[in-house]
Amino acid sequence: MLATSQAQAGWLQHDYGHLSVCKKSGWNHKLHKFVIGHLKGASANWWNHRHFQHHAKPNIFRKDPDINSLHVFVLGDKQPVEYGIKKLKYMPYHHQHQYFFLIGPPLIVPVFFNIQIFRTMFSQRDWVDLAWSMSFYLRFFCCYYPFFGFFGSVALISFVRFLESHWFVWVTQMSHLPMEMDHERQQDWLTMQLSATCNIEQSTFNDWFSGHLNFQIEHHLFPTMPRHNYHLVAPLVRALCEKHGLPYQVKTLQKGMTDVVRSLKKSGDLWLDAYLHK
Repeated sequence: MLATSQAQAGWLQHDYGHLSVCKKSGWNHKLHKFVIGHLKGASANWWNHRHFQHHAKPNIFRKDPDINSLHVFVLGDKQPVEYGIKKLKYMPYHHQHQYFFLIGPPLIVPVFFNIQIFRTMFSQRDWVDLAWSMSFYLRFFCCYYPFFGFFGSVALISFVRFLESHWFVWVTQMSHLPMEMDHERQQDWLTMQLSATCNIEQSTFNDWFSGHLNFQIEHHLFPTMPRHNYHLVAPLVRALCEKHGLPYQVKTLQKGMTDVVRSLKKSGDLWLDAYLHK
């Protein structure tokens, strides 16, 4: 239940961060700090800085922080070949589709994001976001310390983050990681967004599970649009794409997830071939 509430609060803070809930931007900003800070223990400024870069240049190396894999993974079709030609082997990339299950979903939120969030708040002296974040942990330990003690409460929040991290990674990566990744090519807005994103089929469960980010294409084209309007504009976007011969990919939830692993294996194989033969 805690992991579910954290995941859904994550989608809610995403809405406020995109200014897509309240009519006045000021209220969105205030509620964003409350939800991401007090309900999730993170930083609004850290999220804004990171997420807006992603929206501006999705799947563009060195510009989209979401595909900065810190040499742990090689992604897409070009990066693996570049690493292979240069004989770079920070990890056994031809096994990345296997160690992804050990490094990716379990660790992104509880380890990588937490370290990055607190390092950013302290380095930027963002005391307001730090206070909001601390209010989450103060409330959490006040609730659970009497039942589980200090170390038990730490174990509880760690396990909640572990579960939430799996949820977050699969939802966010199935719409982006299998898609085209490249260096900056100065593409027009529509083409760039469509090449980097795909949708997952609409259903009551998929909408709830993904916070309506199963409409990833519409979200990237209209980032301030309220989520409940995505299904209304989707047929218009699809018709526009068909008219101009542009790709508009829609997958099942299962295919979206399996394509994540499939794309990692393909990239790893490309790296191995370039590493051995070029």
